[in-house]
Amino acid sequence: MLRAGCRAALPRRPPGSAALSGVGGERGAEAGEGGLKRTPLDALHRSRGGRMVPFAGWSLPLHYGQGHLQSHLHTRRCCSLFDVSHMPQTRVYGRDRVRFVESLVVGDIAELKPGQGTLTLLTNERGGIVDDLIVTNALEDHLYVVSNAGCADKDLAILRGRAAELRATGGDVHLEVSDNALLALQGPSTARVLQAGLSDDLAKLSFMNSIATTVFGVPDCRVTRCGYTGEDGVEISVPAGRAVELAERLLGVPEVWPAGLAARDSLRLEAGLCLYGNDIDETTTPVEAGLLWTLGKRRRVAMDFPGAAIIMAQVKEKPKRKRVGLTSVGPPIRPHTAILGPEGTPVGTVTSGCPSPSLGKNIAMGYVEAAHSRAGTALTVEVRKKQHPALVTKMPFVPTQYYMAK
Repeated sequence: MLRAGCRAALPRRPPGSAALSGVGGERGAEAGEGGLKRTPLDALHRSRGGRMVPFAGWSLPLHYGQGHLQSHLHTRRCCSLFDVSHMPQTRVYGRDRVRFVESLVVGDIAELKPGQGTLTLLTNERGGIVDDLIVTNALEDHLYVVSNAGCADKDLAILRGRAAELRATGGDVHLEVSDNALLALQGPSTARVLQAGLSDDLAKLSFMNSIATTVFGVPDCRVTRCGYTGEDGVEISVPAGRAVELAERLLGVPEVWPAGLAARDSLRLEAGLCLYGNDIDETTTPVEAGLLWTLGKRRRVAMDFPGAAIIMAQVKEKPKRKRVGLTSVGPPIRPHTAILGPEGTPVGTVTSGCPSPSLGKNIAMGYVEAAHSRAGTALTVEVRKKQHPALVTKMPFVPTQYYMAK
């Protein structure tokens, strides 16, 4: 951990909150101390000195012996392996699978090419964000959905309820919750490290595209070129029984370090990416959150997603508040820090913040009144009852390095 500011950006969720595929015993997650679920890599984390902490009902590594700062910088320079097996993976089958998913989210799922995925938002009738998901049009006649562990129970209830409604009217859709582990290999060395274990050519796999393949001799894996760090990287869905084997093979490469929640959080913040429960939730809309780009053009016209009337009214009339990036001097900015305008009156609140290991200064994101949201606007933040200068800054704070095939 670099500073307390980074830890403060991690969500405070009840230890008992379950992952989507862990509800009702549908996913074979071993229960550990304190009722926390354990990923298939739990023993590996502990053997390598991982400091285990509760996160969304799971026991996960916060950092390893090299510490948060070095882990963060190593990911930017080489590559790191993250265990993200707490994130639910769901397959949606049936001839009406696209119609089913589009009845819940704002994205244009029908336009996805085979193997292509997209970030999309599950919304409610008030226009709030219930969860953010990655939906991929898998080549095997299903949609592959990755969601947030902290939203597992409510997501599952919504998915099951809507599927039952559709089937009651003659629709064809069914859900399959995966037992697979999920590994994220992130950093500029990712392609070179992973290519040694693939017959597929990674140079042909663009950002947000996916293939089903064998990885270092482990069959039935799904490799998706995506991640949460802003760097080039992949997420590998791997059968749980062979997850340790694959992780050890990757960690056997000297430049691949294990990384935990602390580095994952500071990396995503530098990349300007939202953390559900901190930066977006059911009280924020896609327009307020600066995620208007997730709304498919066809969907905007049809207005056939939950909360469409409210969201599209904000598009036309402009929201009263906006998510912005901030840089500051002085002590680290933490979530819930007050943002003050030129007159010293509150104009917003910080939702995530920490010292940036890459930039050597404090970074944060939060919501401010629209009148104060323009990049370059001078504001102040109140930390420990003292005011410190802050500047509205464009995001990402660190340029992203997503790979686009030529």
